[in-house]
Amino acid sequence: MSHAVQNMSYAGTVIRTRRGEAEALKIVRKIDDGVVSEKMTVQEGNSLEIIRKGDEVHCILPDTKSVLVESWDNQGTLFSMLPSRDIRFGNEYDLSIVREDRVAGRKAVLLAIRPHDEFRFGHRLWLDRSTAFPLRTELIDGDGTILEQIKFADINLDSEISAEALSPSVSLENFTWYAETAKRVEIDMEIDWDCDDLPAGFRVVSTKTEQLPGADAPVTHILYSDGLATVSVFIGQVRKKKLARRSNVGGSNAYSMQLADYQITAIGEVPAATVQRIASSMRQR
Repeated sequence: MSHAVQNMSYAGTVIRTRRGEAEALKIVRKIDDGVVSEKMTVQEGNSLEIIRKGDEVHCILPDTKSVLVESWDNQGTLFSMLPSRDIRFGNEYDLSIVREDRVAGRKAVLLAIRPHDEFRFGHRLWLDRSTAFPLRTELIDGDGTILEQIKFADINLDSEISAEALSPSVSLENFTWYAETAKRVEIDMEIDWDCDDLPAGFRVVSTKTEQLPGADAPVTHILYSDGLATVSVFIGQVRKKKLARRSNVGGSNAYSMQLADYQITAIGEVPAATVQRIASSMRQR
């Protein structure tokens, strides 16, 4: 599955559903000499179009006749929630083959990933029988509710993709171009923060300091993962007292609180109890 997602070219229509709200996306992806080119067009609303070539992304907004040029980051892809090779089935999750099925007119195998506790979500994956490409994915809450679903309505795998298919759908004449004004600066480094009540299976994947655009001072960013679920913890100094608060979008939950002179925010595609537990148990050595 991981190899198919990273190396296959394809074109198709995706239905993405979050908390009961659905949107249709036209997606084209081509790999040429190791360079990834992608085009995603939202089929409703303002017809937002996102075109990527390598590390550069153009966000095209036809209704305002503008193009925003940004650097590529890998956080918002369709498949950002898929398991990594580090997942340890049998410890925090069980994996089972449920049945053969059919998605987008293709034979598929349904896999279920079930967590052992309340600190992570479950997943269902429909993999193409011949290529292992994920034709449908679901993020499942503890009570069986589907939090997010990505499903191909139609797809052509490893098909020939023309240059025209990756070009803007509208003429960009008289459009205003906006370059990314400031970039996030990241530095890998040792940090003096620990979580003293980390849910079983999670471990530190990376520790960085980041200078975020518009921020007065750098923040500490710690990334935790169990091989499937990930939680980012951001720690920065604050000048005035802030109340603890929760928020969520789709399957993503966040929890913010203050500890002494620091604001701590944990966010991830995990249950609300997980981000609250991690944020509340951060301690400075």
